[in-house]
Amino acid sequence: MLQKTAPSPPVTDLAIPHAEGVSDDEFRAAMSRLAAGVVLVTAHDPDDGPRGEDVGMTATAFLSVSLDPPLVLVSLRNGSRMDDLLEEVPVWAVSVLAESQRHVAGRFAMKGRVSDRLLFADLPYTRGEVSGAPLLGGALTTLECRTESRVVAGDHTLVIGRVLSVGLPSPDGEPLTYFRGRYRRLG
Repeated sequence: MLQKTAPSPPVTDLAIPHAEGVSDDEFRAAMSRLAAGVVLVTAHDPDDGPRGEDVGMTATAFLSVSLDPPLVLVSLRNGSRMDDLLEEVPVWAVSVLAESQRHVAGRFAMKGRVSDRLLFADLPYTRGEVSGAPLLGGALTTLECRTESRVVAGDHTLVIGRVLSVGLPSPDGEPLTYFRGRYRRLG
């Protein structure tokens, strides 16, 4: 008699164990000692309602990848609203936050938050000509991007985007940084 075995789960569903001796808490503590800039990643979801909806999220895992062509990378939690949206919508934007925009970073980092429509309600922004996504007023710089590739890496997806436009709306101002679990001033 043949015995049926349950199908194997997809490779992406398998838990990959940590290296021997590295716990979640140790890894988190180690990475908290790496200072990072803070950005607001935005996109416009045209399918949400009659005029669509703007979506935003705070990110500290954002970096420059290449000068030629101009590429950036942002890391998104698998299954997050932004990850799902950027899988469908090829263009998106980034606003590099100034220290004075700490409240914006906190607002878009909240878990279980209200609709993004309410989060954008009182913020000054313009709509990107290329992406249609919000570009935050007062940001140190803004970028509009088109997704070039997506790479699943553990519990996150690395989204590599080609920079299609750059804005330098606020040449002065200090960057907002994140270090040891808190927003900080540089210097």
